[in-house]
Amino acid sequence: MNYHLQPKSHKIAVLAEGSFGVLESKTATVLIRYLPDNIVAVIDSRNTGKDVSDIIDIGKGIPVVRNLSEAMQYDPTLLAIGIAPPGGELPPAWRSTIYEAIHSGLHIMSGLHHFLSEDVELVDLAEKHNVVLWDARKPPDNLPVATCLAADVDATVILTVGSDCRVGKMLSGIEITQAARKKSLNAEFCPTGQNGIMVWGWGIAIDAVISDFTAGAAEEIVLEGAKNHDLLIVEGQGSLVHPGYSGVTLSLLHGSMPDAMIFCHQPSRKQVARYTVPLPSLPDMIMQYEMLTNPIKPAKVIGVALNCFDLSERESYQAIDAVETETGLPATDVVKFGADKLVDAIQRL
Repeated sequence: MNYHLQPKSHKIAVLAEGSFGVLESKTATVLIRYLPDNIVAVIDSRNTGKDVSDIIDIGKGIPVVRNLSEAMQYDPTLLAIGIAPPGGELPPAWRSTIYEAIHSGLHIMSGLHHFLSEDVELVDLAEKHNVVLWDARKPPDNLPVATCLAADVDATVILTVGSDCRVGKMLSGIEITQAARKKSLNAEFCPTGQNGIMVWGWGIAIDAVISDFTAGAAEEIVLEGAKNHDLLIVEGQGSLVHPGYSGVTLSLLHGSMPDAMIFCHQPSRKQVARYTVPLPSLPDMIMQYEMLTNPIKPAKVIGVALNCFDLSERESYQAIDAVETETGLPATDVVKFGADKLVDAIQRL
């Protein structure tokens, strides 16, 4: 497992230079949503002087500052890379900010594919200043090929799946876990992506694992979570109909061997993001997931988590009603209306 830093024990400055926004800086937004008491500032010269909530509607009271020098006024102990640019590479212009942060004694938390802990210049500098470079996306060594061990755990395993990328699989997983805990269920969120790992403090970023071992990584996550918990909410990735990321979706489906699934979807989205691939109907996509689990370990979709961020409250309720009618399953927007309806579905298993 990937346990190097516990973000909840740090004061965090988030680097989102030139890209801070709901869609542009998913990592920054996730950290602000789930670690609001730890975030002391967001660095983005485009929006300097604003409050974070003016831009993404959450994080009231967190300032947006021009540069790291201004962020240091708020005494951070950690600098988080707040965006995931195409290809996961480190923007060259950001190196100077990371150098400055290390010189200032800040630990660095990154979800990039470019591993800072393998960047010789940064490693040498970090060693001189006793700073940790935590690559949340870096997988552990010696991951196994899956052997269906996840089928034998005592815990109930729920996997979030979806129609596309960025429809709320991680967010829904966290919200369901928190709602389950409020109902006194011994639940654990099992992160499989860098943003979930940054928030929760452990997990394996499946998309950085060699393909032969991705299902094995999912299995390892379930085995670890089941040691101390009765209910596991495993974070899904990608989509079965996504031309680029369907492989990791299938690996999670088979490696985690879920007892049931929660389907995540953005009602206003009609085709795969950045592609011209039209999305099938919800019943068809749900049937695809259930069909592919069947030979390994049968599992049903038991609820739908909708991402209605771009809809009004009235439109959101209309979308929920339409999905419940179309699928016959309980549906909700876990951010706007809570996750209790989906927890209730899990308890009925």
